[in-house]
Amino acid sequence: MPTIDPADLSLEQKAKILTGRDHTTSHPLDELGIPAIVLIDGPHGVRPPYSASDHLGINESQPATCFPPAVAVGSSWDPEVAAQVGEAVAREARSYGIDVVLGPGINIKRSPLCGRNFEYYSEDPLLSGALASSHVQAMQAAGAGASLKHFAVNNQETERIQVSADVDERTLREIYFPAFEQVVKEAAPATVMCSYNRINGVHASQNHWLLTDVLRDEWGYDGLVISDWGAVHDRVEALAAGMDLAMPMDWGAGESALIAAVRSGALEESVLDTSVRRILDLAGTATGAAAVAAGATESFDVDAHHALARQLAAECAVLLKNEDCVLPLAPEAALAVIGAFAMAPRFQGGGSSHINATRSDSAIDELRALAANPDKVQYASGFTLKGTDEAMIAEAVSVAREADVAVVFAGLAEADESEGYDRETIALPAAQVEVIRAVAAAAARTVVVLSNGGVVSLEGWHDEVDAILEGWLLGQAGGGALADLLFGVANPSGRLAETIPLRLEDNPSFLNFPGELGHVRYGEGVMVGYRYYSSVGIPVRYPFGHGLSYTTFTTSALEVAATGDDTADVSFTVTNTGSRPGKHVVQVYVATEAGPVRRPARELRAFTKVALEPGGSCRVTLALGRRAFAFYNVHEADWRVSAGAYTIQIGDSADDIVAEAVIELPGDAPKALPLTIESSLGDWFAHPVVGPELTARLSAAAPAPEGPEEAEESARLLRMAAPMPMSQFFLYAPLGDDDREHLLALAIATHSP
Repeated sequence: MPTIDPADLSLEQKAKILTGRDHTTSHPLDELGIPAIVLIDGPHGVRPPYSASDHLGINESQPATCFPPAVAVGSSWDPEVAAQVGEAVAREARSYGIDVVLGPGINIKRSPLCGRNFEYYSEDPLLSGALASSHVQAMQAAGAGASLKHFAVNNQETERIQVSADVDERTLREIYFPAFEQVVKEAAPATVMCSYNRINGVHASQNHWLLTDVLRDEWGYDGLVISDWGAVHDRVEALAAGMDLAMPMDWGAGESALIAAVRSGALEESVLDTSVRRILDLAGTATGAAAVAAGATESFDVDAHHALARQLAAECAVLLKNEDCVLPLAPEAALAVIGAFAMAPRFQGGGSSHINATRSDSAIDELRALAANPDKVQYASGFTLKGTDEAMIAEAVSVAREADVAVVFAGLAEADESEGYDRETIALPAAQVEVIRAVAAAAARTVVVLSNGGVVSLEGWHDEVDAILEGWLLGQAGGGALADLLFGVANPSGRLAETIPLRLEDNPSFLNFPGELGHVRYGEGVMVGYRYYSSVGIPVRYPFGHGLSYTTFTTSALEVAATGDDTADVSFTVTNTGSRPGKHVVQVYVATEAGPVRRPARELRAFTKVALEPGGSCRVTLALGRRAFAFYNVHEADWRVSAGAYTIQIGDSADDIVAEAVIELPGDAPKALPLTIESSLGDWFAHPVVGPELTARLSAAAPAPEGPEEAEESARLLRMAAPMPMSQFFLYAPLGDDDREHLLALAIATHSP
């Protein structure tokens, strides 16, 4: 594309190029050689439509590989897994002439009821950010742009287009922004997609503070901001806020509004120029439409990508329970395989990310392929997605009674969780629970394999079975991956990226989710997920970070060394003490009570996944940067590290700490806030310059307490007066006019430039 200055475009051309042409492309300007940008859904596969009018996943798309969705990749705790997904998706995107893949989604899993949790990684921002950054870097290196979404606080589907997420700034900065910030700074995504919802009353698409002050000015993002499809309510306000490309087409309404605003003087044309430049920069790399028209796209290796999907899926499942080592299964074991999901796998979520998979593996076929004697692997449906009956249960019990091990494949149907609506419960369908319990009562050993995009409750049957393998949604090769894990061809190495509670009511968002009357209050603040459970001591079924293996690992020789006033290195040795090769996730948490705000009991601040042969060891060093120790101080609008003790904890999960060490940090120098006459007396006393002067003048003006009782009473009165504005205190304090004028002048002088 030739180099074009936005000034070379007419006002009409500028307005046109800032709005979608249809559901999947931006407007080209053929007369200037500016191509359309092709934007197609992802993130765990592409769904190029047969028709340009289909964006919502209503119609079948062209075939592509369905790789493990984010819910699975999150539990891999492995940036390399995320990178391989991103790279492979880019190859398929190029084959279909796609310039930008809409993903990854990195919103925090605030509630297990969110219908779109299958598209998100974790309840923790560090884990989400690390995985998404690797995905974006690899995908863009392989030739497809990313669209980081949904910015921001899109943590529910209920009323998602209008609901106001009412969140305090510390919570935004510490929980809901960091993953976006990390990806923006590390991976420079081609686009950032703003969310549908309002944030503290302002639509994300029209939120200047969000899209310009934070995203661009603070984080340095210089790419294109696009809307979620249909998220723009006022095109002029959205453009002024920093939202560049409105998608999809709007039948000319947006163009007309922009032209009218410029001509009336309500909008400077330079605002359009800024956004047009970003469009032109991305269009300069857009080759998809031209490649398709010229028949110059490259095909991808369908078989190789299916094999890759199987390999990656095996990294993602989480072995929750394994009593008496019932797993891995012996190849010669007689198996009773029960449940509809064994025959017809559930491997992806519903909505705009739904992939027309090139193929799909069924677990029953893959188990028979790995068994020493396929005839000893018997199947009974036990239930269908519509329910069960006594005959089906009786058949399942009969098959289970004759087997060495019964393997029940349970989970949620696609209709149970999807984009567009939230779940109402985390319980498994009652019919499936009935089958699990009946089989467990009859079988010698029982294994339950789960397929679900969001957390499901294990209560009512957990204690009756011997092993539980949480498979989440593993993509089109998930059936084969589950067979590999069950027979021990692959060693489970996934860890929970979200907590499994004992009750839905225990979740910190329970009383506020999904809100009412157009507002959802984030009343739990920073106490999201494991941060809350660990802080208040609420027991859970399985904590964040939990996961078992067919081998065992130890972490030893922990050393923590400060590398500055607010940074440290953490070193430790990991050893495979078992008899199988395997991978272990080491989780580094930081705990502290330092500072003026309430902190969670511990927070994940670093992690790594190491592969070791039996008996093998490795020494690992991880760096903890300033943000590992900081909190966001809303008064100072900045990150602050408080002086004090910080405990560095190594965990096998958020609740299982296996080693810890304490370091002292000097923290940041005190930063005095500007004082006014309406600042509280407590703030005046706390000021490092004005406080001592105020104390001295009060002491000089009032007689000293005569004894301990009078001194104690004086201290009590001052404590009571601490919240009082200084304007009120001056009315009663034994200070003269000269004292007041001096103190006010000193307060002003200490904050003058």
